[in-house]
Amino acid sequence: MIPRTLFSEEHELFRDNVRRFIETEISPYHDQWEKDGVVSREVWRKAGQAGLLCCNVSEEYGGPGADFLYSVVLHEEMGRALATGPGFHIHSDMVATYIYKFGTEEQKKYWLPKMCSGEAIGALGLTEPGAGSDLKAMNTRAIREGDEYRINGQKVYISNGQLCDLVVLACKTDPEAGAKGVSFVIVETDREGFQRGRNLDKIGLKAQDTSELFFEDVRVPVSNRIGDEGGGFKIAMHNLAHERITIAVSAMAQAQAALQWTYDYTKERKAFGQSIADFQNTRFVLAQLTSEVRAQQVFVDECVRLANEGQLDSVDAAMAKLNSTELLGRVADGCLQFFGGYGYMTEYPIARLFVDCRVRRIAGGATEIMKEIISREILK
Repeated sequence: MIPRTLFSEEHELFRDNVRRFIETEISPYHDQWEKDGVVSREVWRKAGQAGLLCCNVSEEYGGPGADFLYSVVLHEEMGRALATGPGFHIHSDMVATYIYKFGTEEQKKYWLPKMCSGEAIGALGLTEPGAGSDLKAMNTRAIREGDEYRINGQKVYISNGQLCDLVVLACKTDPEAGAKGVSFVIVETDREGFQRGRNLDKIGLKAQDTSELFFEDVRVPVSNRIGDEGGGFKIAMHNLAHERITIAVSAMAQAQAALQWTYDYTKERKAFGQSIADFQNTRFVLAQLTSEVRAQQVFVDECVRLANEGQLDSVDAAMAKLNSTELLGRVADGCLQFFGGYGYMTEYPIARLFVDCRVRRIAGGATEIMKEIISREILK
């Protein structure tokens, strides 16, 4: 087996800490969170105390000042354990990253320490009922009136929407300028005119709150804008490569976990006087899936290395996201089959993975959008 050379001894020590945190603070409560449709705020504060939030934020702003590989370790272990409830990845690798990379000094000093500690929970407001992958089609407006923006609009499918204290909101500050009219604005959720909609009922990721958000004449100061007015599309494109590689990382960890569950189960389960693992079909299917996962892991690891060095481009990120999430879907489906009727029972991890992983081919840019990004580059 090709050894993974990405991680240092310090990264592996952090991995041990993450596993202990999941075992003590997430796994015992996850079933109840799935019934509730939301995790506790307490787990966010405990994650902050354990140094699991906003790994890349410098000590100056309350973070650990670690490299991207620490985030990768967290994504791998959360994915492997099906710890899908806490939306740490949205909070840390998206919302905090927008502020950390593009925010003003005032925004960084105010929000990042609170986000690192888990005191403040962040959400990213991109998707709308009529604008998913096509950000230019959004209808949410932020009209400048003196030193304020007046915001009207609606967002949907927003992770952390029920718990969030701030929303990094994508909106049109110039409705006639297309992509050049998009800006990002921080909206505090205690502002007048902001309203949370219902916690959406999904087929998977039951413990992760996902909401509609409504903005009716919400007023925020112009100083809440992140980056230049009209610069939001460039900011989003810069961060989407980072988001997509984290999705690929989680997908690969879950694919490996599914395979290991299936190795163990098929060796123990008997049918027609022999273990399921003794049938040629079992061996051949698992050999094929394992080979594909190991090959894809090498590519994802290389993309992670490039991301850690600030050199990952959008096309490679799209390829990693496309191939990893499609492969995870095949692995989840193929492995569930070997569990028979048990694979359809939610008490088995493979069943939960099967429904949870489906959204990975949609969120962060659908499979079809990844193909569009790739084809534009190779056929230009």
